[in-house]
Amino acid sequence: MKLLQKDIEKDNAGQVTLVPEEAEDMWHTYNLLQVGDSLRASTIRKVQTESATGSVGSSRVRTTLTLCVETIDFDTQACQLRVKGTNLEENQFVKMGAYHTIELELNRKFTLAKKSWDSVVLDRIEQACDPSQKADVAAVVMQEGLANIVLVTSAMTLLRAKVEVTIPRKRKGSCSQHEKALERFYEAVMQAILRHINFDVVKCILVGSPGFVKDQFISYMFKEAVRQDNKLLLENRPKFMLVHSSSGHKYSLKEILCDPTVTSRLSDTKAAGEVKALEDFYKMLQHEPDRAFYGVAHVEKAADALAIDTLLISDKLFRHQDVPTRSRYVRLVDSVRDNGGTVSFLQGENLTFCDSKQ
Repeated sequence: MKLLQKDIEKDNAGQVTLVPEEAEDMWHTYNLLQVGDSLRASTIRKVQTESATGSVGSSRVRTTLTLCVETIDFDTQACQLRVKGTNLEENQFVKMGAYHTIELELNRKFTLAKKSWDSVVLDRIEQACDPSQKADVAAVVMQEGLANIVLVTSAMTLLRAKVEVTIPRKRKGSCSQHEKALERFYEAVMQAILRHINFDVVKCILVGSPGFVKDQFISYMFKEAVRQDNKLLLENRPKFMLVHSSSGHKYSLKEILCDPTVTSRLSDTKAAGEVKALEDFYKMLQHEPDRAFYGVAHVEKAADALAIDTLLISDKLFRHQDVPTRSRYVRLVDSVRDNGGTVSFLQGENLTFCDSKQ
């Protein structure tokens, strides 16, 4: 994400102009948007025209509209963001108050205006615009005939490719069809890795599967790399790490990241931070339950007592459309930071945790 302009007044009202540069930036934008915000962006509008003879035709024109946001729709698989609302500035194509849906596009700027920019939203912009906050972990979760290639960032998990190949069963006296299908599958996975993983950024590539599928795939891939003299794969061989997973489906990534051998290997990557923070909380809950609190009411009491060392809070809470409820969570985060505590924003489940100082 690139920040082009930031104009925020002392009363926290103002606007920012941003350019999304990659798919993950759409996720950050989704977390920035709220109902009631003003969004200005380039969009396509279908307009009807009437000729001098009275015939009516339609055409699609590109125009820039400013919407009052009413509905926000984010497609997590395609990383597409659609924003529906009413037009605030009339132009030659769209009347004031008319409904329109803007689909935000990569590398096209947009301007977002809010009546109040809180600390959590401003932190999100800083995180999105920080070049170091990129996907430095990749994973290939596979089983025979199925592989998912994903990038793991500090903010989300991006599915970059899904490879599916039908593998016929072994037959008595002949395994040639089975072996040929496996080779096609391994070749497709290898090409997906080369196409979707940036080895200059990624520090570790986890390859997980049940049984020996991962071992056979790695053996095939590096034999092919030697045969094809693929220096990119050969130079980055130390980055590949084989781990066990229960299946080749994407949800198995969670069990891979919780593996102690994996967390130690990923200790210098940003993706490991969330996993480690949750593991530390669960250990404290088991061994020192008097120091671990969860639930909004209990966590707020701990904050009032200045007793929070680490606060774990779901980023889902900050997409709440009720302003007083959202403000409650923002005050909690600000209170912990002001008193020297650390705050980790977690994806997924709507949970709030904290570890107390004593």
